[in-house]
Amino acid sequence: MARELHAVVAGGSIGGLAAALALRGIGARVPVFERSAGRIQARGAGVVMQPEVEYLLERLGSSAAAVSVPLRRRQRIDRQGKIRAYDAPQLMTSWDALYRVLHHALPADTYHPGSKLVETAEEGDSVVSRFADGRAVTCDLVIGADGIGSAARVSAGIPGAARYAGYVAWRGLEPESSISERVLLTLRDAFTMYAVAGLQFLTYLVPGPNGETEPGRRRVNWVWYMNVTPETLPHALASRDGTRYRTLLPPGQLLRTTRLSLLESARQHLPTVLADLVGASNVFMQPVHDLPLTRMRAGRVALLGDAAGTVRPHTASGTSKAVGDALSLAHALKDWDPATPLPVEQLGVWERERGRHLRTVAAAGTQLAERSALGIPHAPQFLKDL
Repeated sequence: MARELHAVVAGGSIGGLAAALALRGIGARVPVFERSAGRIQARGAGVVMQPEVEYLLERLGSSAAAVSVPLRRRQRIDRQGKIRAYDAPQLMTSWDALYRVLHHALPADTYHPGSKLVETAEEGDSVVSRFADGRAVTCDLVIGADGIGSAARVSAGIPGAARYAGYVAWRGLEPESSISERVLLTLRDAFTMYAVAGLQFLTYLVPGPNGETEPGRRRVNWVWYMNVTPETLPHALASRDGTRYRTLLPPGQLLRTTRLSLLESARQHLPTVLADLVGASNVFMQPVHDLPLTRMRAGRVALLGDAAGTVRPHTASGTSKAVGDALSLAHALKDWDPATPLPVEQLGVWERERGRHLRTVAAAGTQLAERSALGIPHAPQFLKDL
């Protein structure tokens, strides 16, 4: 009889939860260690439903429809507010709606918040994970799902350095009931897009904070991509509490002066309906970074999601990529008896296939950004007065 596979997942966001659930599906014992002690900050807000996520939800007894808002059309709006629409049915969900389903599917005693990975070290036919709280866990395999600043990647000696892509994503996620009916009449039931050189704005409805999908209880999600120079970026990230944020300026931390500059930019450059939406929102911000793929595995450490490499958000594939990495990894390990040597051939196939997918999507994301002159040298820059 094969020995039970024991894996450790570092990172308790959607990718880490997906990895734990996929590996549990092949009979593995998989604790999840998340560095945040409280609620994890979402790296985004809205999520476009993709096949990998839909497949995982169905395996968990849920469905894409249960956690999504259905949209009927896509529409482009110009600076004067004129709209060109076309039919494009689509399901839109949210990071927290997915997180809730995946987290609920894991036994409570397998999820360990407030556990920051410090290092991994191979010892014979096992690998030890050490955490900042003094805990050490010996297992067969470590899954690094701990994001762009992955401690698992660094400890495993896998090279990788994130670089600023030259633009940021301002975001909002507001209760549908708090937005004026005039704005909602324009945006409801549609994926709305606006773009000029150096700016791109997208908005659509997603489920409410507790997964509500009924009209009036949903939320309006928006993202505004904007070229911001590397010199301006630290000022845009300056926070009310003095914390030096690098990858996400959380809601409530935007300086008053930054907000005023942002609202003035909205007034100057956006259609009125979108500027009004920005003005009604508790804005947060995420700089866009590129982490090119180098490797997805070293010894008994495997990386997935942003820990392995990033894709631009325009692809709407960040979440589905992490879930696809997790599902494929479980498939590669399904016949492995941990009492035997590491299945390097199967893991090699996994790494090549997922790496090829990552590079393809990453290249497509860069092309999509360049179409709106995002992250391009000499393109229009904004908020230079910060």
